Amino acid sequence: MQVAAKTKMTNLEQIKGAIAAKIDPAGFMSWIAPLNFELVNDTLVLGAQNQFSVDYINSVYSNVLASVAAEFGFGARVVVRAAAGRSSAIANDNNVQSFAPVADVVIKHECATDAFDAFICCDENAFVLSACKKMATGSVPFSPLFIYGPAGCGKSLLLDCIERAAAGRTIKMSGGQFVAEFTRSLHDRTVFAFKDYCRNCDTFILDDVQTLAGKRATCEEFAQLIIDLRGAGKNIVLTANAAPNNLTGFDRRVQSLVASGLVADVVAPNASVRARMLVRAGVADDVANAIAARTAADGHLVGGVAMKIKTYAELMGQNVTMDIAQHLLADSLQKTKTPIAMVKQMSEKLGVAYDAVCGKGRSRAVVLARQMMMVVLKNATNMSLVEIGRVCGDRDHATVLYSIAQIEKMKQSDLVLAAQIEQLIAEYK
Repeated sequence: MQVAAKTKMTNLEQIKGAIAAKIDPAGFMSWIAPLNFELVNDTLVLGAQNQFSVDYINSVYSNVLASVAAEFGFGARVVVRAAAGRSSAIANDNNVQSFAPVADVVIKHECATDAFDAFICCDENAFVLSACKKMATGSVPFSPLFIYGPAGCGKSLLLDCIERAAAGRTIKMSGGQFVAEFTRSLHDRTVFAFKDYCRNCDTFILDDVQTLAGKRATCEEFAQLIIDLRGAGKNIVLTANAAPNNLTGFDRRVQSLVASGLVADVVAPNASVRARMLVRAGVADDVANAIAARTAADGHLVGGVAMKIKTYAELMGQNVTMDIAQHLLADSLQKTKTPIAMVKQMSEKLGVAYDAVCGKGRSRAVVLARQMMMVVLKNATNMSLVEIGRVCGDRDHATVLYSIAQIEKMKQSDLVLAAQIEQLIAEYK
């Protein structure tokens, strides 16, 4: 009996190894490795956790599984694992293995036009706003829609608008939630239920993709999810603080997947948009215009300023004049911009660390950001090349000159980069 059991176990391990050799590692780890392997009456029975997994594995890997099983003299069958441990072709243990994520499923039937009224659009953001509205109306040919931009430019607000207006079943998660839920599903052995949950939707929205960086298993699951959703014709919306090719901590495969649809950038709110945001919050026109000119191009900060003014007016029972606003917002309104402050702000907008820009960071994203800052400082200020090099980490005159030449060359072929630099120059003049 022990010899027979040992032989049976050896066969199962050999079969697993043969299957792993014939499919990609990510697919094997995501779909095949979690299966329950069992030999029943000369048939290799692979037990999955739910019917969705059975259908997917049969549609993608059935030929591989059948050929490998035949090499060992067995047939192959993928079934839902029965609650009692026996394999059954029709049993479904979703009631046994359940998954209850923090992120809620949202089903909305709101007019797309009304839903997007919350986003105040400038000319530079007209394209991405139109793409989001189109995404909300139904299936689109440009999925995934990848939206990128600095903090406070309105990425999350656009996602909220899509969530409210999208037809059908919508799942929206932050990158941090996706990491936490996937990790929890691995710990609780409910990974198949997690996969089923994420794929059972019409629109899948993931905010702050950059938070997945460096987490290998999560990135593999994320990549497989994008492939499966896109293959099923589902809508996918992603956001990040940098363009796909500038995302650090991701391999080239993930970068190409997220860039395989439509990539669009969102620019930070200009003075006109900031003023309209303040007016919409109840601030007087003259006060709003004056404050907007001295508020950073960050929607989060503008929202905080508006809330402070509104709260003051409600609690004190008086309108906020410009004198009151200046006193009330002394900690929020910008003073004269110093070169170092400009470099720190641009570091945040470009999604890189200030210490890396002024230090010895040599990654592609850091070098590009540093070179862009040098160009902006040259065109937006009266600083000499020596002064620019000093505020960018004590670079010498030749390094600054070379960096500026490199960016000017790149601008000839990269229109997005050119537009981004022009916007920064206009903001810091």
